[in-house]
Amino acid sequence: MRAHDHDQGNGHDHRGHEHGPGPGGHGHGPGGHSHGVAADADRRWLALALGLIAAFMAVEVVVGVLAHSLALISDAAHMLTDAVSIVLALIAMRLAARPARGGFTYGLKRAEILSAQANGLTLLLLAVWLAYEAVRRLLDPPPVEGGLVLVTALAGIAVNVVAAWFISKANRTSLAVEGAYQHILNDLFAFIGTAVAGLIVLTTGFRQADSIASLVVVALMVKAGYGLVRESGRIFLEAAPAHVDPDAVGDRLAGHPPVTEVHDLHIWTITSGQAALSAHVLVAPDGDCHAVRRDLEGLLAKEYGITHTTLQVDHAQDALLTVGRAGEAHGTRPPADPHCADAHGPVHRQGPHDH
Repeated sequence: MRAHDHDQGNGHDHRGHEHGPGPGGHGHGPGGHSHGVAADADRRWLALALGLIAAFMAVEVVVGVLAHSLALISDAAHMLTDAVSIVLALIAMRLAARPARGGFTYGLKRAEILSAQANGLTLLLLAVWLAYEAVRRLLDPPPVEGGLVLVTALAGIAVNVVAAWFISKANRTSLAVEGAYQHILNDLFAFIGTAVAGLIVLTTGFRQADSIASLVVVALMVKAGYGLVRESGRIFLEAAPAHVDPDAVGDRLAGHPPVTEVHDLHIWTITSGQAALSAHVLVAPDGDCHAVRRDLEGLLAKEYGITHTTLQVDHAQDALLTVGRAGEAHGTRPPADPHCADAHGPVHRQGPHDH
């Protein structure tokens, strides 16, 4: 087995991956960038929002049953998912704060992505049940106490405004925290709809307004739930961050002299706001591999905000061979580049080329 070292001086091999102290490098000591946020402060704001929501939710369930209001009960159910989302966010933050060890080389940072996906799925499942109940009551509306619905909904608006303010104080770059925030924000809009429905029932006697308000809540839940499932799914599937075009990044790196080729380029998200990149970079035979690595790390940090990088930098052969699968025959195509016998993704070079 070939030994490897983590010496960042002049004695390390440029063929291995490096996290040097250059402009784009990063450290994990006092001088490096930090992964994570002020978890204690975030937990305090989330706990305040959780206590407020749980207390009002219990009151709303009782009032909803007494008033025969599905809109209030659906709002209470939505608040239950709000509370669960905050609990999951709190758990995920504790897990994510644990240091990386053993087989979990990134630690448990993706616990927050699991939390976000669970939040999204609960919203979608609950929306299905509420939609069924709303349609059933729309066809056969029960008597609704409009005044009680109106007063409770107005109180719910105030509670959700305060809870949303609490969570906005936390770090919303976390997908788990953002999921909890979206839950509460959607609940705020739902209470506004419920208040309008209560006013309509109170002034006109149109009982179907309560079910229509429930369907509005359902639409908001589906929108928020789908967004959370989609974003968390992208991270689980190792997709590049939505704002980063891997082809553009590859071309940008390949256009930096003396780089001649970039392949095996991978960009993914470890957890919310923490993108990572790895690539195999070939430079001209007379190029300085160490200087190129430092330059590319600085470029990635400055232009794309990617600071967690692993760049394998090698000298290109005098006659650069085409990267491809070993043994693949395509007419006169030369054999695969020995640097990377099974390269993944497109090859980026200077000048026009296929992606």
